[in-house]
Amino acid sequence: MIGKLANILSKVGINGFLFGLLAAIFFAWLFPFAGSNQSPVPWKPIINVGIGLVFFFYGVKLNPSELKSGLSNWKLHVLIQVATFLLFPLLVLLLSSSMTWIDKDFKIGITYLSVLPSTVSASVVMVSIAGGNIPGAIFNASISSLLGIIITPAWMGVLAGSADIQMEYLPTLLELSVKVLLPVVLGVVSHSWLYPKISKHIRHLKYVDQTVIMIIVFTTFAQSFSQQVFSPYKISLLLEVGATMLALFFLVWFLIYLLCRILGFSWQDKVTALFCGSKKSLVQGVVIGKVIFPDPALFGIVLLPVMLYHIQQLIAGSIIASRMAKKRE
Repeated sequence: MIGKLANILSKVGINGFLFGLLAAIFFAWLFPFAGSNQSPVPWKPIINVGIGLVFFFYGVKLNPSELKSGLSNWKLHVLIQVATFLLFPLLVLLLSSSMTWIDKDFKIGITYLSVLPSTVSASVVMVSIAGGNIPGAIFNASISSLLGIIITPAWMGVLAGSADIQMEYLPTLLELSVKVLLPVVLGVVSHSWLYPKISKHIRHLKYVDQTVIMIIVFTTFAQSFSQQVFSPYKISLLLEVGATMLALFFLVWFLIYLLCRILGFSWQDKVTALFCGSKKSLVQGVVIGKVIFPDPALFGIVLLPVMLYHIQQLIAGSIIASRMAKKRE
């Protein structure tokens, strides 16, 4: 059982990448100057090129014909996207005032987490393990990532006032369109001739994604540590934020489960809705957040709840997926 769970954890992201993220934060704490704005390393152009490559190859991997064929199961798609972009944000908005134990700065991060799109790889892997609707998972995870480019900054534009964030929606959307949407479109257009050439090496492209994310995490936290942003906070507060993120995950999971029961979903569609609707993308969170929160010091605080949720959704989701698989057998 332990070996099987370890294998599942490895598949969904509890692997070298996760430890790489933790190492990036550790080295940012150890050598804050190296990743700060004063560093001689030109981090900004490196990151911009890296983000373009990540989303270009993401577009290359998207198959337009498969996305088109997945449109038929509209009830499943609507539920997942509503859960991701409406249920989750409204739930956090409703509960935010009652989270008196959470510092206001971290509440901005929780708000940002709530409006992020779903993950792609982790959702699909967990749905596959639990015996869900895999084509439905692929369709919704892909569509969620694309919708997030528009909906996430739109939500933050609406919530900016209550979260004390200075943000202009149209300039943010324009910047995301150039850095994220344009590379995705170019990748989709290139799919038919480029994908067959690189299909054998697709699994290695994840290292491009992971390297870019680790660089962004390193530079973000380095700037935060260089400005001593985290010095006023105790470790106990971080534990409280982590516990809140786990409780939020299970609350969203329970609400999606109730909606699936009401709508009379099959086992396969219920599994897909639960995993896709409760997940939040760390990759999108890092990339989009880099634009929405240009101040790296603030972004370090915002990113903490997102990372804590990411780690716990992988662990909790993996345990649930393995139990579902055993029950189904």
